[in-house]
Amino acid sequence: MRRLSRWLLLGEWRAHPVRALVAIAAIAVGISLGFAIHLINAAAFNEFSSAIKGLSGVADVQVRGTEPVFDEAIYPLLARRDGVTVASPVLEFDASVPGQRTALKIIGIDVFRAGFVAPDLMGVPANGDALDTLADDTIFLSPAAQQWLNPAAGGITLQVGVDQLRLRVAGSLQSARPGQRIGVMDLGAAQWRFDKLGQLSRVDLKLRDGVNRDAFKARLEQDLQRDYPGRFRVNQPNDQEQNSRNEGMSRAYRVNLTVLALVALFTGAFLVFSTQALSVIRRRSQFALLRVLGMDRRHLLRQILLEGLSLGVAGSAIGIGAGYGLAAAALHFMGADLGAGFFSGVQPTVHFTPVAAAIYFALGVGVSLLGCAAPAIDAARAKPAVALKSGTEEAAMSRLATAWPALACIALAALLSQAPPVFELPLFGYLSIALLLIGVIALMPRLAAIVFRLAHQRWSAASASRPGASPVLTLTLARLSNASSQAGIALGGVLSSFSLMVAMAIMVASFRVSLDDWLRQVLPADIYVNTVGGGTTAGLRPPEQDAIAALPGVQRADFLRVRGISLAPGRPPVALLASNVDARDPAKYLAIVGPTQAPAPGAPPPVWVSEAMVDLYDMRVGKRVEIPLNGKPHAFQVAGVWRDYARPTGSIQMRLSDYRAITGDLQASNAALWLAPGAKAADTEQALKRLPFAAALETTAPSEIRERSMQVFDRSFAITYLLEAIAIVIGLFGVAATFSAQTLARSKEFGMLRHVGVTRRQILSILAIEGGALTGLGIATGFALGWVISLILVFVVNPQSFHWTMRLHLPWGLLAVVAGLLLAAAALTALLAGRQSLSGGPIRAVREDW
Repeated sequence: MRRLSRWLLLGEWRAHPVRALVAIAAIAVGISLGFAIHLINAAAFNEFSSAIKGLSGVADVQVRGTEPVFDEAIYPLLARRDGVTVASPVLEFDASVPGQRTALKIIGIDVFRAGFVAPDLMGVPANGDALDTLADDTIFLSPAAQQWLNPAAGGITLQVGVDQLRLRVAGSLQSARPGQRIGVMDLGAAQWRFDKLGQLSRVDLKLRDGVNRDAFKARLEQDLQRDYPGRFRVNQPNDQEQNSRNEGMSRAYRVNLTVLALVALFTGAFLVFSTQALSVIRRRSQFALLRVLGMDRRHLLRQILLEGLSLGVAGSAIGIGAGYGLAAAALHFMGADLGAGFFSGVQPTVHFTPVAAAIYFALGVGVSLLGCAAPAIDAARAKPAVALKSGTEEAAMSRLATAWPALACIALAALLSQAPPVFELPLFGYLSIALLLIGVIALMPRLAAIVFRLAHQRWSAASASRPGASPVLTLTLARLSNASSQAGIALGGVLSSFSLMVAMAIMVASFRVSLDDWLRQVLPADIYVNTVGGGTTAGLRPPEQDAIAALPGVQRADFLRVRGISLAPGRPPVALLASNVDARDPAKYLAIVGPTQAPAPGAPPPVWVSEAMVDLYDMRVGKRVEIPLNGKPHAFQVAGVWRDYARPTGSIQMRLSDYRAITGDLQASNAALWLAPGAKAADTEQALKRLPFAAALETTAPSEIRERSMQVFDRSFAITYLLEAIAIVIGLFGVAATFSAQTLARSKEFGMLRHVGVTRRQILSILAIEGGALTGLGIATGFALGWVISLILVFVVNPQSFHWTMRLHLPWGLLAVVAGLLLAAAALTALLAGRQSLSGGPIRAVREDW
């Protein structure tokens, strides 16, 4: 029996190698993409966590502020606390590098204490002078930072406000992680040089032996909350809260990429189904003969499942190997963030994980077995006496025309699409899409029967009084109307690939168009002025702001201040933006979503929150919220919700006057200039360049910002474009494989047609029309299904994943091109397969029926 099983399997593969290879390739592509993305995400997250752990050293407990910095007066209280052996103060900030978009992370440490807590931060003086670690003009750079900045004459230049600061590179940080761009200075020097006197970012505590770390943390947290409410966060390095913050920055992005990667695997399942179903139909009489000769149903079922299993094993094995190679290549060429910017500053290496490989391998095998289950069960149930007769192929898949399971899947999909997220992920949304695909594809035989029978009836009525009516069209419609199950099988691969491609194309286009519209709304000024370089140390002080506002041609100048604040221990910081927003009409400056509420007399100052703040922090219009500013929480009232595509972790917009009154911080991060009527932007820019501090500034037109933002968007979605292209390619190959298999399986039918007088050219015309008609129906249905799936992606999955909304946009040009390619591929494949099927002659084609 084993020899017979092996002979049947290898014989089928030798007879139709292309069809088997397409199914294997579809499984391999899905597994390789999913496994590669998993390896990339795991490598990036592990390296990111290791880098953070290296900065924390052996600290048992860390005390941070809800604001980026806090008053160092808390340090003596922590250092003298019972149970503390060493308290190491740290000042951490992103220093602006002139001419660079990326900032240099600088860490100020007390070298006498940091050596006991975070030895990796201890710089090694290049000239052996230990006093360089205490000098006020020195900095120690990691190897990656040295390679990036390439210190000239032994020093680097950083920006403080609009001034430049020259620091001498005294040595290196030999224990820094690969790719980690950091610099270490003496704490006092960092506070003085960067205008941060009396400020700290965190305090690392090393406890005495025998002190219970969890109990100490709990007591310290209670005491700080009692004495300094809402001002400090207490955590353990790399604890659950910190890991949650790190993971939360990119979790939705990573999960969505994984799901998009598995789209190829989902399509591969339908290709396996089409391959196996058509193979079973073609070999129906052979299986019946085996049953007559003594093979029981169990062995026949196992034989067909073995064929599907072989496809899954081959595809999964290739996919695991290819996925590892893809992950290594992607980390080398695209970086750990795949273009999205979540894991900047790390340089991870890919590591093979056997457990994940086993899971993805089993997933590929399971999908393949599911794809061939229905054909295998039908072949095992078939009665040999009936199956031996020719012309019973259509009855083989008649069970697929049962409507109620498909309708149940569609109804359940509709219900799940309204379900809330699970762990802040749209799991029910994804399940809804899968059920919708399964339900509609299962309805295709019935839909094909309805459409083609109606078309046949209309054509028959129209051609009844026309003796010269085309017999080719009559035969084509007659065949399609009476072979709906086989038509449904052929449509399954087309429908799955095209509908998913349509859905992804609509989702990406909707996001891109919505982003462009958002940029046009939030960039109303004529000129935008920014400091050269990223980071938080560059800025505009009041004298510079006055000079910019007094430039010739400037009618109004608005200034923006941006900083981060922490509102929840387990979440990443949110952005606090302060600018001149008109509380009476905030829609002039913000992309307002929904109703607004003007502040009432005596009410707290208003703030406008992004959509993410509503989902993550339940900040709804009219709600009173507390925001930590200047060392204590202050009450505000939510006056509206606005759309913010730039900050997925959340943002809060407040009036600049309120911010300055509370904090006393008069600096600005950038400026927006409105020109007077008749003034020219070029003249104002020339006047700006004549300012004493012009070298520290750059001017940008709104169109340039939009163009740059769209480039960032395209880079972030590069992997999505790749997955979309792969879906198109798989769809084209699926169409080719499906119609080729179906055409070759009908050689006896074509032989009989040749016997009754149908010419070879007419048969090829029948095949071309059939391919075009089936593909046309698949495209029309796929477009409708893809549009419905895109509604779930745009209005359910996207808001639940990234906490922002967008408007729907259909990329008609791209959809038309892909539809044309599918039509051409189907017609061409049908013609080529028809030529091969007709090459044997009519007598040879029907000899099995003699």
